[in-house]
Amino acid sequence: MIPRALTRRRFLRGAGIAVALPFLESVRPASAKETESPTPRRMLLISNNLGVLPKHFFPETPGRDYELSPYLQDLAEFRNDFTVISGLSHPDVDGGHSTENCFLTAARGPTKSGFRNTISLDQFAAEQQGPVTRFPTLNLGVNINKANRSLSWTRDGVLLPAEDSASAVFRRMFVQGDPLAVKRQLYKLDERASILDTLLDDTRQFRRALGHDDQSRLDQYLTSVREIEQRLDVTGQWELRPKPITNEQPPPNIRDQKQFFEKFDLMLSIARLAFETDSTRIVTLMVDAFATPPFKLHFDQNTTDGYHNLSHHGQSESKVQQLMDADHQQMMLLQKLFSRLSEVHEGGDRLLDRTMILFGSNMGDSNTHDNTNLPILLAGGSLRHGQHMAFHRDQNQPLSNLYVTMLQHFHVETESFGSSTGNLNELTT
Repeated sequence: MIPRALTRRRFLRGAGIAVALPFLESVRPASAKETESPTPRRMLLISNNLGVLPKHFFPETPGRDYELSPYLQDLAEFRNDFTVISGLSHPDVDGGHSTENCFLTAARGPTKSGFRNTISLDQFAAEQQGPVTRFPTLNLGVNINKANRSLSWTRDGVLLPAEDSASAVFRRMFVQGDPLAVKRQLYKLDERASILDTLLDDTRQFRRALGHDDQSRLDQYLTSVREIEQRLDVTGQWELRPKPITNEQPPPNIRDQKQFFEKFDLMLSIARLAFETDSTRIVTLMVDAFATPPFKLHFDQNTTDGYHNLSHHGQSESKVQQLMDADHQQMMLLQKLFSRLSEVHEGGDRLLDRTMILFGSNMGDSNTHDNTNLPILLAGGSLRHGQHMAFHRDQNQPLSNLYVTMLQHFHVETESFGSSTGNLNELTT
């Protein structure tokens, strides 16, 4: 029971904790739409927080007749299924590595005092999508620093922890608990709901003693709490439904951070399985290269240094060669994902045609801590691909313009997101 003698600081801290609970990954607001779109659309949002070597990623010429760059040659089979975009970044989002949490939010000034993040692209889309799948979103990570890094943020700017165990996500998606386990989970959901009820009851008198600004801030938190209550009810309904069946074997639980590409591959497979079984239609994947120690490049070869130190290569030939090798392997993992999504059909379409895959980074050049001209590749989704869209590399367009187009293509009715000034609807017409 929450005590009646409640200080403002204590209450707000408690409310913040409630908003940040891990089960918020499976929640949605009451305003979300209750009907499915006629054509299911999906999105996979991937960011490597150290990016790639820009020289080998971007084509030299724009348009549809561009020559594939060294990295894009790994994806040549799917040339007409992806678009590479140069000259995009988030305005006023600089400060080197501190921008990693803003890749999907575009929140300005991440290094300024009092910075608070904003809602991420995935959560914004999930708010509008409604309860059409068991998991409104899945938030995944590779070698993730769970306490500090995530691509996924609530409307209140609260970090949603990423799951970095493929085996744990697999169990959540496919392993059906026995009736007693389901009953225990439903009890936990009811218990959480009762705590939120108490919280709301105990703040009615407390609110009257606050000033106008504090009342507004409190109302924001209470709105979040009410949404959580409603979403808990939906989560309880999904607990009573049988989980999908898959022929795939459970993935191994890889704890060794040196097995970077193995973990990356497993998480992409988990995302693919989630889409194939319609367990969710929105997945984020943060590849935490910053936290990755010396890692395995090949079966019999490890890197000479951690990923972060390699990224500050200073034109060292040895470091650049190792980074090029790592970047090529990332491209090959994308190629494998595209292939697998092309082999699965849904309603006469390839699953790739119904899945937008964004690959990019908050870092334009990690060697110089540059946060402009971000490496952006968008694939799938039946968009108008096969081109290099080149914007001014010194006066970038907002990356959020692309996000607006992606949201609209995802059946979200919006004209703006983050720092957008328009859209990139050239991809849809």
